[in-house]
Amino acid sequence: MVIFDEFGPEKILEVYDPKTGMHGFTVLDNTALGPAKGGIRMTPSVTVEEVAKLARTMTWKCALASLPFGGGKSGIVADPKRISSEQKMAIIRSFAIAIKPVCPSRYIAAPDINTSEKEIEEFVRANGSLRSATGKPSNLCVAPGVKCGIPHEYGSTGFGVAHATAIAARHIKLHLKNATVAIEGYGNVGAFAAEHLSKIGAKIVAVSDSKGCIYNKNGLNIASLSKTKQETGSVINYKPGEFIKNEKLFELDVDIIIPSAVPDVINKNNVEKIKSKIVVEAANIPTTPEMEEIMHQKGILVVPDFVANAGGVISSYAEHKGENPARMFQMVEKRINKNTKLVLDEAKKKKTKPRDAAMEIAVQRVKKAMEKKADNSA
Repeated sequence: MVIFDEFGPEKILEVYDPKTGMHGFTVLDNTALGPAKGGIRMTPSVTVEEVAKLARTMTWKCALASLPFGGGKSGIVADPKRISSEQKMAIIRSFAIAIKPVCPSRYIAAPDINTSEKEIEEFVRANGSLRSATGKPSNLCVAPGVKCGIPHEYGSTGFGVAHATAIAARHIKLHLKNATVAIEGYGNVGAFAAEHLSKIGAKIVAVSDSKGCIYNKNGLNIASLSKTKQETGSVINYKPGEFIKNEKLFELDVDIIIPSAVPDVINKNNVEKIKSKIVVEAANIPTTPEMEEIMHQKGILVVPDFVANAGGVISSYAEHKGENPARMFQMVEKRINKNTKLVLDEAKKKKTKPRDAAMEIAVQRVKKAMEKKADNSA
């Protein structure tokens, strides 16, 4: 059951096309700050309740990042493993046409689970507007060299995570140079976070993927690690290093832990075993508020997900404005640095968890926008 409150959702669309079998949802949670922004995920189990929760998260993420976007999200009920690529694209086209009444006027799409720049290209062509989505291929432009796509494969989220980590380290007076880091997940987010942190001078000592974790207390060579992952399919084949089980990553004696893959990896079974000084939530919902409270009481600084991983939506804003990739990275760095510092300073000042401070800032920004919108329409 979708929960409604003073913030939204403002509109829920459920669409279906018997010809293609397309069945999907779009939730516009709150558009006080601007059109709703959020990706399209395609899974066999996606529900309107899941999409609504994710749309609300986007409301706070966009507000905290100081973007002129509201929160939205879409879901398509389909299993990409059980349909052909042609069927998948037909479903994407059907969905794009079905939600045209709100897209791009009130909703702007993006890639998410099981959708990439290829699906987004198909989406915008069927929708009829290149402004209907971000995360488009770099060669898809309004005109040659004008307002081209900035695909998520550029690694904006991981880039932002690295900068959020640097701000957190500075906040507790931890020298990031040679600070030890363990990263759970070596996909688009974790790999780029590792690359940029390594360039800053941090020592990445452990990285995991779905097949296990590789650990070397002296540090991993990130270029060699990425090559191993690409050539063999897993980080566990990297040498030199020790293979350990994924769950052991959270028990390592390191300065910083970065969960960047699946939800709920920090839980009641391992929260008391965490020894790090900082946890940066690169993944969405890698733990619960209750677990964050336990870490807070232990003196661990936790940078919340919607603060740390906002680089992706900031990149979307840069693309929507027509910026180039170089300018996009500048925007991500500036906004992540500013808002992470703001949240951590407010949390310290009010002696509360960073998540509580971040939520208070985001809520106040949305409320102010709602009041202004109401005054203008009066």
